[in-house]
Amino acid sequence: MTKTWGQLRGSISNAAKQPKVRKGLISFLTVFVVLQIYFVRELLAAELLFGLLFAVVLALGGVFYVVGAIGERGLDWTEAGVRVIAQSARRGYSAFEEFSRKPLNPGSESAQ
Repeated sequence: MTKTWGQLRGSISNAAKQPKVRKGLISFLTVFVVLQIYFVRELLAAELLFGLLFAVVLALGGVFYVVGAIGERGLDWTEAGVRVIAQSARRGYSAFEEFSRKPLNPGSESAQ
C-alpha cells in the first residue's frame, strides 16, 4: 500500500512540474474557487430575500391582528354606547309621556 501511495505521489509531482499541467490545474482550481464563492453569495442572497419575505408576512399578520382586535374592542364599546343611549331614550320618553299627561295649569278647570 505504501508502495502504491509513493508511486501515486511521484507521478503527481512529476505531472505538476510540467507547465501545461500546472497551468491547467491552476485554472481548474481558480474556476472551482470562483464558482464556490459565487454559490455561497447566491445562497446568502436567497436567504436574505427569504428572511425579508418572512418579515413582510409577519408584519402583515401583525397588522391584521391589531386591526381585528381594535374592531372587536370597537364593537364592544359601540354596544355599551348603544345601551346607554337606549336607556337614556327610554327615560326621556317616559318623562315626556308623564309630562304630557299632566295638565299645564293644574289650578284651572278645563272648559267643557
